[in-house]
Amino acid sequence: MSYFNKNDQLQRGYNPYIDAAVDDMGTQMDIGLLVMEPGDSYVIDEPEKECAVLLFAGDVTYDWAGNVTEAHRPDCFHYEAYCLLAPRRVKITLTAHEHSELYIQKTLNDRDYEPVMYAPEDVQVQHAGASGELMGCMRREIKTFFDYDNAPFSNMVLGEVLNFPGKWSSYPPHHHPQPEVYFYRFDYPDGFGAGFANGEIFKTGHNGCAVINHGFHSQAAAPGYAMCYAWGIRHLEGDPWLKTRIDDPEHAWLWKPDANEHIFQG
Repeated sequence: MSYFNKNDQLQRGYNPYIDAAVDDMGTQMDIGLLVMEPGDSYVIDEPEKECAVLLFAGDVTYDWAGNVTEAHRPDCFHYEAYCLLAPRRVKITLTAHEHSELYIQKTLNDRDYEPVMYAPEDVQVQHAGASGELMGCMRREIKTFFDYDNAPFSNMVLGEVLNFPGKWSSYPPHHHPQPEVYFYRFDYPDGFGAGFANGEIFKTGHNGCAVINHGFHSQAAAPGYAMCYAWGIRHLEGDPWLKTRIDDPEHAWLWKPDANEHIFQG
C-alpha cells in the first residue's frame, strides 16, 4: 500500500508512521509525527541514526549540543519552517509552549557532523509554475531545507511543497530511483487531494503519508483546500538524489511554452 492515514489514531506524544527496521517499504527512513501540549518535553537521542525535526505548527524550544532556538510557526501555509538536522549521538530536547506538531525523519548515517538549524530565513523557495505554464494549473512553491548541495554529509533530503487549492504539484509526472515520502497537511482538517504514485491513485488527507518507491508520481489538491506536504528522500548508496527528475515521456510535451495555446483558439 502506498498511502496510509493515522489521523484518527493520533495521540499525544510520538506517533510512528514508518519504522525502517520493520516496514518493508524501501524508504530506509523512520517517519513519525510528534504531537505536544504546553509543557511537554520530548527527547531524541539516537546512537546510530541522524534525525531531522521539522516544526509544522506550534511554539517549541529546540535544545541541542549547547544550542537553543525558540521556534514559533502558527501554520505551514503562511509561515516558513524551522528544521533541525542532527547526526547520531546528539541529544535533542524539544519543549512545547502551546499545542505543537512536528514531523520527524531519521535514517542510518555513520558520519559525524555539526548539527544545523534551518531557520525561516534559510529556506530555499522556488516559485514554480508562476509564469502561467499550463494556464497556471501547476503553480506551487517548492521549499528545500537541505539536500546534497548544502548538506552532502547527510543521507537524507527534506523540504516542503505548498500546493495551492485546485492546483497540481510534482508535475508533470516524473520519477527518480531514490525512495521518497510525502507527509500531507491541509489548511482545513477535511481538506483532501489526490496522489498518483507506484501505479496507484489514492485520496490524500490531513496527516496522511505516502511512500513512493517506484514509478511516476504527481499530486493535486481539491479546489478550496491548500495542501502542504513534507517531502523526504533517502539517498541511495553511490546514487544520491541530485535534484534527479526523470519525466514521463508521454507527458514531457507539457513543458513546451505553448502547450495549452490550442485550447481556446478560434
